[in-house]
Amino acid sequence: MASHRKPRTRVRTTAPAVGLTTAALASVTLLSTQSAMAAPDPKPGVEDVQKKVDDLYRQAGTATQQYNQAKEASAAQRAKVDALLDDVAERADELNEARRTLGSYAAAQYRSGSITPSATFFLADDPQSYFDQSQLMDRMTSRQQQAITDFRTQQAKASKKRAEAVRSLETLTTTQTTLRTSKQDVQKKLGEARTLLSKLTAEEKARLAAIERKKEAEARRKAQELAKQQAAAKAEADRKADEAAKESGGGTGTGTGSGSDSSATTGAEKVLAFARAQIGKPYVWGATGPASYDCSGLTQAAWKSAGVDIPRTTWDQVKIGTRVATADLRPGDLVFFYDDISHVGIYKGDGMMIHAPKPGANVREESIYYMPIYGSVRPA
Repeated sequence: MASHRKPRTRVRTTAPAVGLTTAALASVTLLSTQSAMAAPDPKPGVEDVQKKVDDLYRQAGTATQQYNQAKEASAAQRAKVDALLDDVAERADELNEARRTLGSYAAAQYRSGSITPSATFFLADDPQSYFDQSQLMDRMTSRQQQAITDFRTQQAKASKKRAEAVRSLETLTTTQTTLRTSKQDVQKKLGEARTLLSKLTAEEKARLAAIERKKEAEARRKAQELAKQQAAAKAEADRKADEAAKESGGGTGTGTGSGSDSSATTGAEKVLAFARAQIGKPYVWGATGPASYDCSGLTQAAWKSAGVDIPRTTWDQVKIGTRVATADLRPGDLVFFYDDISHVGIYKGDGMMIHAPKPGANVREESIYYMPIYGSVRPA
């Protein structure tokens, strides 16, 4: 008999869940695809590139000073090590001579038929402990005692010099490591700067050049303002000197000045003459001339031409002589730049300087306001 029971309706509970899950996955996939297809970071603008390149050149300048410092320290340490090694060799000769003297005593005693206490001392594994025995000292002649004393003295000196040489060699190794690291750092920074510049289009390079010209023009304007201020200050000083001279009945106040002022002026003239002669030569980091220079290499060479020795790095050059305010600058003074004192130029007057700017550029005249001024010194 057939069943009259109504068929049970099946309820599909999984379909909506599957549909929801599929939709969610589709949404996630769509979002992922959109993220993957999102536009890359925008290309930096020309102004950003200029700031980045300038910063990289400044960092390279700092690394160059570190390189110069390490190179100078390495050379000094190498000379010290060589001197110590020569001293060690000399001490070894003196020690061997003292040993030969003691040996002659031992040989003479052996030929006489017995090994005396002094020979036993020389041949012992631990001569020091045997030497401390007063019985031995009592049996030695004064001449033998002096020979042993000389031996001990030379032995101690030789040991001390050997230890000093070892320490100096370790210091030299550390300095040379710093030298290599600084060199690699310079090369890395310059490489990054070149890469950034190489990615610019012709149009972007033209815009960058325009920005550079604008920066130079503003720096020249500030230099001209300084030149006017300095000229006015000099005129006022000359006027007061003339008045003072007239009141004292001594004629005009202008003249050749003191001997020291005249000497300083002559020195500054030599410095500037040398610096002008280098204009057009390329900047090369770590270079001290005569074919190329870095910034502190140029200033060092220029002052040396005037008979004044100044240190190699900007960090040491800024510590010499007399500090000078920007308004009081005179030709020949050194002007330093940036907070880390990584650049220096030679003031030539009228707000201008001669300096070795950066890689890819030549020694040239430029406004001192082209870079942020740290301070200035008058070496002599």
